[in-house]
Amino acid sequence: MIVACATDDGKHFMDRHFGDAEYYDLYEISEDTCRFIERIVNNTEEEEGHADPKKARGIVNLLKERGVEAGLTKVFGPNIKRIKKQILPILTSEEAIEAGLEKVMGNLETALGQLALGEDRDHLDLRR
Repeated sequence: MIVACATDDGKHFMDRHFGDAEYYDLYEISEDTCRFIERIVNNTEEEEGHADPKKARGIVNLLKERGVEAGLTKVFGPNIKRIKKQILPILTSEEAIEAGLEKVMGNLETALGQLALGEDRDHLDLRR
């Protein structure tokens, strides 16, 4: 599964909404491996208003172009309802990206199950 981690520094998740990240660091993960793929700059347009559908569309398009299947962060905004139709939103309480990815690896079967539900999927909450 290819996961986009919302970050400003490449080491930590930020405390803002997923769509407000400076970068998305992409990782390919399986149950026992995690491999960095690339960093992409979030060059989507700024929101015209809170929960702007154009912003959600821009983020999804940016990520889907690179085969992203899930987004991992500490905070999603109201656009989570739009984003989850295209990619699986995963919430973590971890500060470090490495720790967040380890949690996803440990819950990969659950994540893939949600991903398989398509537009009917829900977000995955790993904040416990």
